[in-house]
Amino acid sequence: MRELDAVSTRVAFGETLEKMAGEDESIVVVSADTARSMGLKGMEKKYPERVLNVGIAEQNMMTMAAGLAADGFKAVATTYAPFTCMRALEEARTFIAYPNLNVTVVGGMSGITGSIEGVTHQGQEDINIMCAIPNFVVAVAADACATREMVRVLMAHEGPVYLALGRSQAHKVFDSYHFQIGKGLLMRDGRDLTIITYGSMLWRCQEAAQELACRGIDVRLIEMPCIKPLDRDMVLAAARETGAILTVEDRNVNGGMGSYVCQAVCAQAPVPVACMGLPDTFAQSGLEDELYEYCHLGTADVVAAAEALWRQKGGKQA
Repeated sequence: MRELDAVSTRVAFGETLEKMAGEDESIVVVSADTARSMGLKGMEKKYPERVLNVGIAEQNMMTMAAGLAADGFKAVATTYAPFTCMRALEEARTFIAYPNLNVTVVGGMSGITGSIEGVTHQGQEDINIMCAIPNFVVAVAADACATREMVRVLMAHEGPVYLALGRSQAHKVFDSYHFQIGKGLLMRDGRDLTIITYGSMLWRCQEAAQELACRGIDVRLIEMPCIKPLDRDMVLAAARETGAILTVEDRNVNGGMGSYVCQAVCAQAPVPVACMGLPDTFAQSGLEDELYEYCHLGTADVVAAAEALWRQKGGKQA
């Protein structure tokens, strides 16, 4: 089993924000009774006047963050992904996105990383929802190292941001990381087909690519940490150069990253595209790795889907 990070993405987020708060007095966090669970206890202890708890009142959290941003603060609104993106959606849309304010919304337990917390706390629709809101940049962190860099870059962005984090310690992917808004990251080059993924599915797709290589299928692997704006140039190059694309995500496939990849490919470089994710169903409660297997999002499932797409493209074993 791949090594786990020393800390979760939520803790990495809190630690990074605490360091940034020491450098920038305009950074203020609003939480919905989630300071501890979102890794903010250190910052709350060090800068108590800049970690504001509104209680379990996510709509108030968003509105307060909007007001702080309108007054010149760099506001962060943070709680669990299903609550940022559903319970407080109107406030995020109308009071943050519409006036294009500098608010960074951070959702923990995104995708199905909520695992044992169950469907009510799993943000399997967060990307789908937030990408539909104008002005929002939407990004997903794969591990703690990526989280630290993404927080710094996204906090410097002018305009609203949504950053999706996991629940537990992530499987370690990166020792160093460079993040740019609107840019994908080539993890592995290949000529037979491309896998595009992000977040908790990245390490699984890395292992799948290795297994496919053993089967004689040369896979290009792209991490797409920024879902919106999508790196269309990288997607189109992959379509033209490998002839088939498999998108893999732990969200509902309807309106997910795969939908945006399909739009780009269909318009400018038509090739077969298969979208792997939750097939318009809810997940269950369970231990994280077991839950991904249950939802047919394990490494073996990625291998099977990629091999089927490769055969559809016309690939044959040597």
